[in-house]
Amino acid sequence: MTNFQHCQSAVTPSACLKKVTGPSSAPHHKAVPVLFRDALQSVYGPLDWLPEPDGLIHRFHVPGDKPGSENGWYVLYLDGIASGAFGSWKAGSTSTWCSREPADPREAEQVRQHIEQAKRLREGEQQQRQLKAAIRAQRWWRDTRRADPSHPYLVAKGVRPHGLRQSGDALLVPLYVAGELVNLQRIARDGSKRFLAGGRIKGSYSPLGVIVPGQPLCICEGWATGATLHQHGYAVACAMNSGNLKPVALALRTRYPQQPILIAGDDDRLTDGNPGRTAANAAAALVGGQVAFPQWPENAPADLTDFNDLANWKRAHVPA
Repeated sequence: MTNFQHCQSAVTPSACLKKVTGPSSAPHHKAVPVLFRDALQSVYGPLDWLPEPDGLIHRFHVPGDKPGSENGWYVLYLDGIASGAFGSWKAGSTSTWCSREPADPREAEQVRQHIEQAKRLREGEQQQRQLKAAIRAQRWWRDTRRADPSHPYLVAKGVRPHGLRQSGDALLVPLYVAGELVNLQRIARDGSKRFLAGGRIKGSYSPLGVIVPGQPLCICEGWATGATLHQHGYAVACAMNSGNLKPVALALRTRYPQQPILIAGDDDRLTDGNPGRTAANAAAALVGGQVAFPQWPENAPADLTDFNDLANWKRAHVPA
């Protein structure tokens, strides 16, 4: 299953987190790492180390992330107005910082150049992380066995493996961009899910089925939801989460401009703002597609959210 068959935020100096008035307020160089760490801590919480002001990109552990991970990054410059940028690859966030407001156009241009350089460093590092994850994903996919149909997750969801592979007790869900395997989602026996560290998620999807001209191509969130839809005859792209519906829909609309697209959304009725419904409607509007949501029977519990939930509830409560 290599793919379907066919029958970042801009960074500007004005976004500086810390500003003091006037050039006379410039901190001593020894104080810069402390002030920059204060900016980092305002976003991520307590940190027990000082940033290196060497103009290079550095990784760090974000409090609350998996132990041993280094999803955070920063770049700090000392020359001219001390300035820098930082963010989280996992969260997709970026922030900028400078020690004071530029006093004249020359200083403003220097800060802008620093921030642009930090952006290029971040993008280059991200590409390297994604490349390493893609190589790892392709190796795992090649070397692992076909998924066991009796895997507890598949049994609980009432779906077949549909080409998934398995490493130990973990199911491997392949994620593709333009036909290339770029990442894997690992699903444990208890249903917990993890992507490969550093792997690309935005715009990637797991395909199920064969696209038939004139027949709807469904885009949904989770793989189990996609497997349920596929077992009802649809070709499906599983975007993995609500935030990825729009990037996947746009990529598939570009690749298949004449194909009808149906966004099969989650209905997060118990979550403020119903993010599943909101994201599905936005994705459908972006690509001129249609949208569908589960139609809940009156006695169905409110914590059911997607088409797989609906299918399993009906299987258990509705006579055949």
